[in-house]
Amino acid sequence: MRAHKDIAAASPVREPLDAEVVALAADVLRQLGDATRFHLLGLLAEGPQDVTTLTARVAASRSSVSQHLGRLRLAGLVGARREGRRMVYRLTSDHVRRLVEETYAFAEHVGHRIPHHDSE
Repeated sequence: MRAHKDIAAASPVREPLDAEVVALAADVLRQLGDATRFHLLGLLAEGPQDVTTLTARVAASRSSVSQHLGRLRLAGLVGARREGRRMVYRLTSDHVRRLVEETYAFAEHVGHRIPHHDSE
């Protein structure tokens, strides 16, 4: 198995594709496929936040935000730590941050009919 830094330097999609990794990637994309969860990830890309702060910034109830955060935790996209009586959530890695940023940028291009950058 190649070291992580070697993987990052290699082509983004490698052949043959590992079926287990493909299934995990599809699950990550399913988590991002929900608008509320994607919004929460975008907010957490700004830095760690608690449920109260997140609820004030999305169009969802506190209960719904908590449930979405729970799903994101199970998928490994966010982590949490207790600070007194509050749970503070954060993205688990820069990979998640970049995935959210790139997905948002792509949607901006499509939604505003902005030409895409050249891929090569």
